[in-house]
Amino acid sequence: MIHERYAKITGWGKYVPEHVLTNQDLSQMVDTSDEWITTRTGIKERRIRGEHDTASSMSVAASEQALEVAGITAKDLDLIIVATSSPDYLLPSVASQVQDMLGAECGAFSLVAGCSGWVYALTTASQFIFSGMYNRILVVGVEIISFAVDFTDRTTCVLFGDAAAATVIEASDEPGGVLSYELGSDGAGAMYMYVPDGGSTSPLAQKTIDERRQYIRMDGQNVFKFAVRTLSGSFKRSIYQAGLTPDDIDLFIPHQANARIIEAAARHMRVPIDKVYMNLERYGNTSAASVPLAMVEAIEEGRLKDGDLVAMCAIGAGMTWASVVVQMGTSEISAAHSLFSMARARHLARRTSDAVVDTAQSALLPLYTFLYQRRKKK
Repeated sequence: MIHERYAKITGWGKYVPEHVLTNQDLSQMVDTSDEWITTRTGIKERRIRGEHDTASSMSVAASEQALEVAGITAKDLDLIIVATSSPDYLLPSVASQVQDMLGAECGAFSLVAGCSGWVYALTTASQFIFSGMYNRILVVGVEIISFAVDFTDRTTCVLFGDAAAATVIEASDEPGGVLSYELGSDGAGAMYMYVPDGGSTSPLAQKTIDERRQYIRMDGQNVFKFAVRTLSGSFKRSIYQAGLTPDDIDLFIPHQANARIIEAAARHMRVPIDKVYMNLERYGNTSAASVPLAMVEAIEEGRLKDGDLVAMCAIGAGMTWASVVVQMGTSEISAAHSLFSMARARHLARRTSDAVVDTAQSALLPLYTFLYQRRKKK
């Protein structure tokens, strides 16, 4: 995608609660074990909010770091977008709380797309910049998902954790930043992951408490199949849209939900696992904070550097998905993204072969799922 203006990530920050909930801790609460959780998910521990942690306070902590890295103040911001499914209140928008707490003087709104929320928000912010409307936008992914987790249900309570991550997106005349993206939704799978009560369709009532209907319910088998199929496909479509091939990407950052899903998607794309970043072992699935938290930690660890090409993708309740390709830093765009680059030629050849392989892999996906379920039951 070619634009006269470009949207670059210039600042980043994170906040994770101090309280660590390990697999061993969970084994004292529900019928599970460290071995059972680790082999099925890759998760060893997760962070759970402290007494004074709120979605707004966690957002502010991460945002202050991002503003400092970007070298700007909150008053320089033109817009704030907060992606979350766990705001402080049904009303008001947590984004307005964040705006006030930071001392910003700009518009603010919240965005709900489940675990895909931050990628949705990043691409939304890029549109305001491409259009020339705004120059500096704060994009936050935050989740206190533990409040909606049933700690008597071992199929869900082992998966989730709380965190926040923030990025500053700024306009630039130099090519780079957000190169391509894809947003998707398949509402036919809306009930694969949902909270039965608490919305306007089924308000909170005594029945809610008695039947524990205020907590997340998940169809794990269908979520697994959807995630593997969609993650790899969306990754490739965004990469091809940028005029690149998977070989050109320096780092893949998938949604940190389950190591088996990530490994299956990497095989589906024929991408070596050492090019895929994972931190879910430490944090579990932090929903809307998952991808930006992984991006921040990849930068901190030196896995993601100035000029690198990174592909990010998340799958969320809805069912939603979103992927984006970004060139990090402020340097000029790499030659690989040129319309006349070798990557474009490789892309055309690779796409033809991918179509054949993808058809075969899609046909085998039910077998992969069957084998996964057999291992899970052992």
